[in-house]
Amino acid sequence: MRIGILTSSRADFGIYLPMLKRMRSDEFFDVNLIVFGTHLSSFYGNTANHIKELGFDIKYRIESMLLTDSQEAVSTAIGLTTIKFAAFWSAFQSEFDLVFCLGDRYEMFAAVTAGIAYNIPFAHLHGGETTLGAIDNIFRHAITLASKWHFVATDQYAKRVAEIRGSSEHIYNVGALSLAGISEMELLTQQEFKERWGIDLSLKTILMTFHPETVNSSLNAHHIMELMQVIDDTTDYQFLITMPNADTSGNLIRTILTNETENNDRVFLIENLGSQSYFSALKYCSFLLGNTSSGIIEAASFGKYVINVGNRQEGRACSENVIHTSVAKDQIISAIANIEQLGAFDGENIYYRDNCVQHLIQVLKENFGYERQEPTYC
Repeated sequence: MRIGILTSSRADFGIYLPMLKRMRSDEFFDVNLIVFGTHLSSFYGNTANHIKELGFDIKYRIESMLLTDSQEAVSTAIGLTTIKFAAFWSAFQSEFDLVFCLGDRYEMFAAVTAGIAYNIPFAHLHGGETTLGAIDNIFRHAITLASKWHFVATDQYAKRVAEIRGSSEHIYNVGALSLAGISEMELLTQQEFKERWGIDLSLKTILMTFHPETVNSSLNAHHIMELMQVIDDTTDYQFLITMPNADTSGNLIRTILTNETENNDRVFLIENLGSQSYFSALKYCSFLLGNTSSGIIEAASFGKYVINVGNRQEGRACSENVIHTSVAKDQIISAIANIEQLGAFDGENIYYRDNCVQHLIQVLKENFGYERQEPTYC
């Protein structure tokens, strides 16, 4: 079965990884990566190199990202990515039996949109979810409409996809793929992490990521300054901060983070930890702070509480480890004090399903397990 994988960022590739590893070891699948977006940007760390370090070949590269992140730049990048993929699908549409796309990024939306006219058979991961604080919510539902196959993370999201499409055909609740790789991944020890990153995770550490709120971007500067005050006042912890996505106001947040923490030896700014190091940090940190989907989906499996701030993730189903606050210093400080009284989280992760990857692969084999016929010419 000829599989294409659309991957545009460090985030989606980490989610794909358990599925890719399983497909790579199965002769039923012929998998080729279609790499674009921030993977190919030096500004975001050239994460295509990480893909190669993990032993995966990159067959297709499509460059279309701009260096700036204004609203005009994002719209322009959507247009440019659509144009680039129009040519790509024209040349390679017959190469794929199924093309996987994931999530809600604007560049993923553009790649999929360009394939609609070519009737590309898309399979969408993480459809049906809601993030009211980000324009990505629109992109996600549009990708859902353009896709024929759907692998969702909860029953609630399966129902939402059926509502959006007007059909329940080819919708499968397999759980969150990223969780499938945790038990199989060899995480770093605290000493190994320190040797690689120069950060001692034996100290009390808050793992933080704050992405822009793109629905109401005018508040992002105020929001990040509130978080800077939290850092200044929370002197019992060190902060390991991963940088924001390539969204409108992302560069603003980067600049403030860099300038405001330049002389603070309790703060470590990292562009891209990669899956192994990120999950290692998640294992050893005290808790998470920010508005990343990782806090919603993965943190519960590590027994970690999450302070989810603002509206970016509003609407997503959450396990009981997630504490919601506004982006206000006093509320966040209060939530930190609350977590310190709770200890480790020992509840369930609503996104976890046993044998997630096996279920997905079984669906593909049951539906595509045929001998491909060569065309007959008259």
